[in-house]
Formats: sequence, structure tokens, C-alpha cells
Amino acid sequence: MPTLFEIFGLRFFFYGGDHDPIHVHVTNGDGEAKIEINPKIELVYNHGLKKSEVKKALSTVKTYREDIVKAWNENFKK
Repeated sequence: MPTLFEIFGLRFFFYGGDHDPIHVHVTNGDGEAKIEINPKIELVYNHGLKKSEVKKALSTVKTYREDIVKAWNENFKK
């Protein structure tokens, strides 16, 4: 599970062998969310993160979108 970064107490990561479309998983130990990156940034599911944490996660994904796509391509487009 490659961890991309940790910010606001949230860990952003991929599962090994993840699949298209490009997305990132976010956890804080209490819950997990999945955020799709392409074609648009969109919450796929949330299991236990607070609304404020989801909002921070979506904002972080928007800020680091290019970095996430680059990391995805490096991990899964070999």
C-alpha cells in the first residue's frame, strides 16, 4: 500500500494492484474514504470519516491532483 502523504491526520494511499479509474484512498484510523481523481474529483464512498475530514480530503486531493496522477502512473502503468 504505497502511502502518498499524510496531512491533517489523514493518510492518502493506493492499494497494491488498484484499478482504473485513477483514485486514492484516505484513512485516519477511524474510517476510510475513496476519492476518484479522473475524470473529475468525486467522493466514491465514505465509511466513518467526519464531514470535516472528507472536506479536507477533497481539498487536499484537488491541491495535489497532479502529484497523485503522477504517482498512480508510476505505480500502475508499468
